[in-house]
Amino acid sequence: MAYIPVSVGDVVQLRKPHPCGSYVWVVVRIGADIGLRCQKCGRRVLLPRGEFNKRLKAFVSRAETPPAAPEVPPER
Repeated sequence: MAYIPVSVGDVVQLRKPHPCGSYVWVVVRIGADIGLRCQKCGRRVLLPRGEFNKRLKAFVSRAETPPAAPEVPPER
């Protein structure tokens, strides 16, 4: 199974609403689990990557990626 690339700071919409009524979450942690924070009530949850991929509906916004570090030639 291929995982969807996701970054800390991405804002995502899930398929089912949170009990508070919101569909929108912010990614706050990446690892074996994806950490999410509800935009409406602030509740934090952890979802396994596979479960996150099934529940993801759309990206509301993507986090800005930092500029790539300049290439430094190896010292001789």
